[in-house]
Amino acid sequence: MKAPVSEQRSLLDLQAADTRLSQLGHQAKTLPELKRLAELTNDIGTVSHRLASVRGELEDAELEISRVESDVQIVTTRMERDRTRLQTSTSTKDISGLEHEIASLLKRRSDLEDIELAVMERIEEINGRLAVVTEEMGALTAEQDALRTSRDASLLTLDSERKGVQLNRDLIAGAIGDELLALYDRQRARYGIGAALLTRGVSMGSNVKLHESDLAKIRLAAPDDVVLDPDSSCILVRTEESGL
Repeated sequence: MKAPVSEQRSLLDLQAADTRLSQLGHQAKTLPELKRLAELTNDIGTVSHRLASVRGELEDAELEISRVESDVQIVTTRMERDRTRLQTSTSTKDISGLEHEIASLLKRRSDLEDIELAVMERIEEINGRLAVVTEEMGALTAEQDALRTSRDASLLTLDSERKGVQLNRDLIAGAIGDELLALYDRQRARYGIGAALLTRGVSMGSNVKLHESDLAKIRLAAPDDVVLDPDSSCILVRTEESGL
């Protein structure tokens, strides 16, 4: 294949643009924020589960104390009713029964009040744990929000540069013949690099000094002949620096 020397040399600028586009794509996928955000997603999930568990404990305890308070109110109401009846009763048997029931109710209320106190203490302990977990969740979500903001800013910067490089790349590619451009794109897709400078006998595509036999063949090639690197298979671009 033959191609104008100027177009072959433009391949170096095209390769530089493609290399930078690859670097920008890699940077966008490997931002330091992304790793920590992935960790935070797991951490927040774990803490969220703990938070739901503690809230469930609190709800159960609050339901329990509500039931105990209701039972205390029932016992108290019954005691007041029995005391009223006791004041008006004239039957010895009824009085004895009422006094026995009031004593039992007093014992029942005392037991319920002890249970109520224990549940209130448990609620206080649960609220303490809930405050700790809630604070932990708040710290994690605040860090997550900050990292997302930082990530978005970094991506915006990278995308802005990418658009500029892509525009420049398109302009360079537009000035290169279709056949040469197709060969460049094909070699780059296959081997990772489409074109490289030959400098002082060293291919910058493979960073290896070419054998004398290969250099001899290249010396015999016309300036507009398209030459491939025998090692990396990219297009070798020859300039005054090539040492031929």
